[in-house]
Amino acid sequence: MRVFHNVSAALDDPNLVSCAGLVPVLALAERAGLHGLVAAHVRVPGAAGSNPAVKVGALVAGMVAGAHTFDAMDLLRHGGMDRLFTAGRAPSTLGTFLRAFAFGHVRQLDAGACRFLVNLVGITPLLSDVEEVAYLDIDDTIKPTFGYQKQGAGYGYSGVKGLNALVATCSTPTAAPVIVATRLRRGSTSSRRGAARLVADSLVTATNVGATGVVTVRADSAYYGHAVVAAARHGGARFSVTARMDPAVTRAITQIPADAWTAIKYPRAIFDQDEGRWVSEAQVAEIAFTAFTSRTKSEHIDARLIVHRVKRLNPKSVPAGQGALFSIWRHHAVFTDSAEPMLAAEATHRDHAIIEQVFADLKSGPLTRLPSGRINANGAWLVLAAIAVNLTRAAGSMASRFHAKATTATIRAQLITVPARIARSARRTRIHLPQHWPWENPWQAMFTAAYRPPLPAT
Repeated sequence: MRVFHNVSAALDDPNLVSCAGLVPVLALAERAGLHGLVAAHVRVPGAAGSNPAVKVGALVAGMVAGAHTFDAMDLLRHGGMDRLFTAGRAPSTLGTFLRAFAFGHVRQLDAGACRFLVNLVGITPLLSDVEEVAYLDIDDTIKPTFGYQKQGAGYGYSGVKGLNALVATCSTPTAAPVIVATRLRRGSTSSRRGAARLVADSLVTATNVGATGVVTVRADSAYYGHAVVAAARHGGARFSVTARMDPAVTRAITQIPADAWTAIKYPRAIFDQDEGRWVSEAQVAEIAFTAFTSRTKSEHIDARLIVHRVKRLNPKSVPAGQGALFSIWRHHAVFTDSAEPMLAAEATHRDHAIIEQVFADLKSGPLTRLPSGRINANGAWLVLAAIAVNLTRAAGSMASRFHAKATTATIRAQLITVPARIARSARRTRIHLPQHWPWENPWQAMFTAAYRPPLPAT
């Protein structure tokens, strides 16, 4: 493909927009009650906090369209956007609004976000089959920051200076994960800090979205502790948590009989970062295990320890003081009360890695940056990013089966940032999209579903 040379350009058409996909997406947000929920729950004092529903709607719309800073919110004010949407706000106004947030206001916004997700699930196929099996994954990530003006920035477990975002997601075997809870914490914060409370809050939201069947809380070894496991059990869920190789776990592994190991071969190879190699074969075994025996007897938890092991190829990676068994094999243990067979439970736990896709969606979209120097403003930004990701994924679930599981960047490129020309006739506005758009049918399905009349009350 080569460009014609007799081409000129002029940015002077007031009837063009670059993100026509916002029309059905914001129609969906209105059907799910975003503005009403924000108006009912968010109370920010002062002139900066006036009209929170309008400002939150503008921030979410900008994030869905790809904005990741306050200045980038100006994309909502180009061409004919004012003919399709009302009540836009300047980027400076939106920044002033978020900088007025205290921690309590972030929690108010979080309450609205949870209820908005419940409404989205009720009107879209966002979490199909959630009433049968659901997985609640919890993990944190470090968002790097630069300069000296970011409140709360510090060096955490990764050695990178930044802020720590704790996220919980809900998914099913047939549906991509959605974000059910978030917390922005100081960069030097321990992963487990506040995790039990997040698990409890997330299980309440999961129940409200219809997860009334088997719910399993999955987490890595950073969350292996009594508080998180007890929170899962108290919320009526099962748990599957990677166990740290402490003396009790190591002792239990040595008690597994040699003939109890089952050889397996993974369908796809897994990269072992410690060994620096791809792993395609392993052995799995299980043993009954009582965790947290250093606590009072009433707080002991009896469950299963599922262990998978691979051959150790790097002798230098053997931990000091380990016996011959651990010099030959690398062991990874999972503490779980899952009712699944051993191999199925081990495979289910490995699927916890799906939360990394959510982090990728956030960091390739609205969480590319944390735009404010104030930690509470950035905490509110994280909640808004979660709303935008869930809204984008809900729109994709209405478009096609492919877009229901596509990344949010793909949904944005194929369905949201679509150019269109605005026309008006007989008091009706019509938008004209490019002819032969490759994703015409999914876009039309999304548009039709977003403007579908509400279901009658029963």
